[in-house]
Amino acid sequence: MLEIIPIRNNLIVEKIDDPLKSKTGLVLSEDTKERPTKGKVLAVGEGKQNDDGKILPMRVSVGDTVVYPRYAGHPIKVDGDEFLILEEKDVLALLQEVKNV
Repeated sequence: MLEIIPIRNNLIVEKIDDPLKSKTGLVLSEDTKERPTKGKVLAVGEGKQNDDGKILPMRVSVGDTVVYPRYAGHPIKVDGDEFLILEEKDVLALLQEVKNV
């Protein structure tokens, strides 16, 4: 089994597929399904190096759910599983569960 270890400001993301149902409960065909734009972060690199040689830490952590542009990143298959290698700059947002007070 191989392990993917990202370097610099790269991260490994497992795509999260949206269900084939609309919000109203209609079952959608496979043709209407769009490429996933959400994923769970499985691994992160050490961070980006600035001009002074200092490593700037990553703002994204393992376990975060991220949103990224539809065609961002580099798909990779390892041991039959598909992942996406993204640069931290490609992450548009973090998704967090809101807890009611």
